Amino acid sequence: MTAAIRIEGLAKSFTLHNQGGVRLSVLAGFDLAVEPGECVALRGPSGIGKSTVLRCIYGNYRADGGRILVRHRGGTVDMAAAHPREILAVRSDTVGYVSQFLRVIPRVAAEDVVAEPLRNRGADPREARQAARGVLQSLNIPAALHRLAPATFSGGEQQRVNLARVFVADYPVLLLDEPTASLDRENRDAAIGLIREAVRRGTAIVGIFHDSEVRDAVATRTVPLSAAREAA
Repeated sequence: MTAAIRIEGLAKSFTLHNQGGVRLSVLAGFDLAVEPGECVALRGPSGIGKSTVLRCIYGNYRADGGRILVRHRGGTVDMAAAHPREILAVRSDTVGYVSQFLRVIPRVAAEDVVAEPLRNRGADPREARQAARGVLQSLNIPAALHRLAPATFSGGEQQRVNLARVFVADYPVLLLDEPTASLDRENRDAAIGLIREAVRRGTAIVGIFHDSEVRDAVATRTVPLSAAREAA
């Protein structure tokens, strides 16, 4: 397998228990291959299943069918069938995920939130914090905020902490769900710079970018999703 991610026949549906048990098919037979150094933008209207694809790759959602093959530690892991411990190992070393929301423990400093992925890999705490501060500065988070808890930050600042937490760890695979949605132009441009640099390093990226300017700036290709909804 040369692709960093290979999805084959992915199927995912949801049961709406508050709607009489209606079963909603979101993905049916979805295929995708992403090579190192690609940034693939998923396109389609809201509700079509773009975020579902990302969550299935990350292991947040269990697929109903198909395979999600991720290149990991010299081998391949099927995230659609992997044991939870294996999924956690892939998340630690290989796949980084940026959602639209930052979930952190209150009163933990921003630099420690960002440094956590490095510390989890055994990095020296001081070196991890130094690396975290560098990425925070590249995303225009002032040094005065680095030791404050991001729970007190604005939405845009929290989103940048979220980005810094992923980019500090240099993951081979990145999943980006609207990574610039809360950012002004200056900070959006800083995020674009980080994404482009990751692609140049050979990172494989799958992202959702509703901002067409951001998508045009970072995507090497786009993949449209088509409806796969059937009520049963």
